[in-house]
Amino acid sequence: MARVRGIGGIFFKSKDPQALYAWYKQHLGISADPQAGAFFRRDDSSHPEDMTIWAIFPSSTRYFDPSPAPFMLNYIVDDLEELLKTLREDGVEVDPKMESHEYGKFGWIRDPDGNRIELWEPTAAQESSAPTST
Repeated sequence: MARVRGIGGIFFKSKDPQALYAWYKQHLGISADPQAGAFFRRDDSSHPEDMTIWAIFPSSTRYFDPSPAPFMLNYIVDDLEELLKTLREDGVEVDPKMESHEYGKFGWIRDPDGNRIELWEPTAAQESSAPTST
């Protein structure tokens, strides 16, 4: 079974997300919607729904909890439910919560260092945007 097929998102905290978005736009040319982040689309015809989302969260966000890390990675997976089942069987800490949205399903795990990892199974029809929570 394929597990991860790409990076779906890179999320990190900032004391001033608006100013940091402006800095990234000015210096690196990354234009982002502060409510959703920036979207980097892949040119892979086998998975046109795949994209990498880059987003800055307020330093006060609870979205990365219980991890104390100032970042969270999101990985694209093929079959979220099957992967979470396998990870549980392997002894990985799996968050019991799972969410389903029009742009895909989400689940969370923690690595041995306590970092929260988001797993995303995009829907095949999802072509436009996949908002992030803040």
